[in-house]
Amino acid sequence: MSGHHAKDPFRIRDHVVEFDDIVADIVHRSENTRAEVPMVADVAYGADATETVDLFFPEGKRDRLPVHMFVHGGYWRMFSKRDYSYVATTITKAGGIAVILDYALMPKVRMATIVDQVRRAKQWVMANIADHGGNPAELTVSGHSAGAHLATFLFNGEHTPSNVRAALLLGGLYDLKPLQDSFLANEIGITDEEVATFTPLTYRHDAQTKATILVGANETPPFHHQADRFKAWLLRHGSPLTSLVLANRNHMDSVRDLGVPGTQAGDCLAELIANNR
Repeated sequence: MSGHHAKDPFRIRDHVVEFDDIVADIVHRSENTRAEVPMVADVAYGADATETVDLFFPEGKRDRLPVHMFVHGGYWRMFSKRDYSYVATTITKAGGIAVILDYALMPKVRMATIVDQVRRAKQWVMANIADHGGNPAELTVSGHSAGAHLATFLFNGEHTPSNVRAALLLGGLYDLKPLQDSFLANEIGITDEEVATFTPLTYRHDAQTKATILVGANETPPFHHQADRFKAWLLRHGSPLTSLVLANRNHMDSVRDLGVPGTQAGDCLAELIANNR
C-alpha cells in the first residue's frame, strides 16, 4: 500500500463518481427554475455584496404564505444561491415562498462571519417577508451539508424562541473536529476556536423547532455518524425529531432530490412546509 492513502471520507468527489454530472444537472435545473418560477432576485439582507437572497413565489395571490429558507452547502467554501435555485421548485409547489440565501465563502472570511450572515438573513426575513406576501410566523428552514450546519444556527440558543417551526437537515456536519484532519485543512483550515465555537453538538436548540435529520444510505461513514450523534443530542434535550436514511442516495443525488418531486428528499421538504402552516 505504499504511497496510497485511504480515501478521505469527507472529500465527496472521491466517493461520488457522477459528482460533476450532478452539479451540472442542478445548475441546469436552477436555470429552469429562475426562468419559470416568479422571483425577485438579489434582495439585500445586509451591506456586503455577498449578503443577498433570491425570493421565489408560488403562482397566485401572495398573502401570508408560509416561508422557507434554504442554506446551500459546499464546505463553507464553494457554490452560491444561484446554483441552488432549483430547490425553490419544491418549496413553491408546496405553497411556500422560497428564500435561497447567499453568504460569503471561506477562506476569504472566517466561519464567524458566515454564521452571522445566515442569522442576519433570518432577521431580514422576520422583519421584511410580510412585504412580499409571506407570513414570518410560518418559517421553516433547510440546509445541505455545510448548509445544514449553518441552518442549526437559526434555531439554537436557549433564551429566546427561534421562530423556526421546523428544520430539514440533509447530510449535515454537526461536529467540526474531524474536518480538521480532512482535505479541508489546506483549503479553509478550520481553527480550534472555530471547532469550539461553531460545533452544533455543543449548543442547546429550540425545543419548539421540529427537526428532520436526513442522510443518504450511500454516504460515507462520518456523515452517518454525525447524523446519529446530532439526533441523540437533540433527543436528549427534548427536541421533536424525525429522521430518515434516504434509500440508495449519496451526498450529491440526495440534495438534487430536494428539487425533484416524488423523491424521498423532495417529499420530505414538501411535507415539512405543508405540515407547519
